Amino acid sequence: MSAFSNGDVFVGETLGTAALILLGGGVCAAVTLKKSKAVNAGWLAITFGWGFAVLVAAYMTGEKSGAHLNPAVTLALAVKSGDWSQVPLYIGSQMLGAMIGAVMVWLTYLGQFQANEEPTLGIFSTGPEIRNPFQNVITEVIGTFVLCMGVLTLSPKLGAGGTAVVAIVVVSIGLSLGGPTGYAINPARDLGPRIVHSLLPIPNKGGSDWSYAWVPVVGPILGGLAAGGVYNALY
Repeated sequence: MSAFSNGDVFVGETLGTAALILLGGGVCAAVTLKKSKAVNAGWLAITFGWGFAVLVAAYMTGEKSGAHLNPAVTLALAVKSGDWSQVPLYIGSQMLGAMIGAVMVWLTYLGQFQANEEPTLGIFSTGPEIRNPFQNVITEVIGTFVLCMGVLTLSPKLGAGGTAVVAIVVVSIGLSLGGPTGYAINPARDLGPRIVHSLLPIPNKGGSDWSYAWVPVVGPILGGLAAGGVYNALY
């Protein structure tokens, strides 16, 4: 992480995470909002939309900050390297970017949100199909562990091609592991937009489900730390 200046980290992670949420939250809005041309496009559209969102955001900012875009990835890389000096900066920038991206989703679909008649939290944040905190945390730990191991084991020789691999990993996680909780696998991706959802003047938006909000934060953090530890133990 020390290869990037503090200024580059701030700009790269803020911009990249904003792009990630704009495109990822955007596909959720497109599929969910009734006045959208893509309404009811389904789970495949969402999983591929999020995968492409990772691809675009990472290509945009990889040379600027390393394109972590996710506190869990930042923590996994810190465990791997032993360098924790920029972890707060990375995570703070990611949270800011996630909130900016969520506001941009709202602005993009402003007319649809104004015509909204249903709860909208699912556009911004995740929620479980079966509410069982232990199971939900375990699901998020496993999904995030897979993501972070994918990042940690990428060969530097892949260069820019590694970004495409990570995007494929995200699609795979969504298709295979996303059913129980909606695969947050990223604390900033869930918490930042959840805060924005609670503040935005969206008609009939429903609650922000703060009783669940800790799960997509704690689960990915544990998954990222576990991946860093396992990587160091095995590699």
